[in-house]
Amino acid sequence: MSDTFRSREKCFEAKHKLEEELCFKAHSHRDKLLGLWAAEKMGLDEDNAKNYARKVVMEDVEHPDDHDLAVRIHADFQDRGIDVGVDEIYAEAERLLPIARDDVKADFEALDDDHEHSV
Repeated sequence: MSDTFRSREKCFEAKHKLEEELCFKAHSHRDKLLGLWAAEKMGLDEDNAKNYARKVVMEDVEHPDDHDLAVRIHADFQDRGIDVGVDEIYAEAERLLPIARDDVKADFEALDDDHEHSV
């Protein structure tokens, strides 16, 4: 009986780990999309836009807080004389999150039928 409980416990732990990984990937992808959105507003060329998006992702990994991220992007906008408020940046991040989740789920290759339904 204890083997059954250990097996179930390992399954729950694996599912939790997978969900956390997918959540992290979705937030990182959202940050990339947000960085590209901001780069477009700032008129950056493709290479600089990609670099800016990477910077946004890394800043949020190092200091994970959506409001702080919006404030940092807002400061970049202000430096360039772009009139976009923190609330608009935060709203864009919220709008992009479900898109990022869908993108991550689309890239997810399920191991078998059981895993497909847990995502």
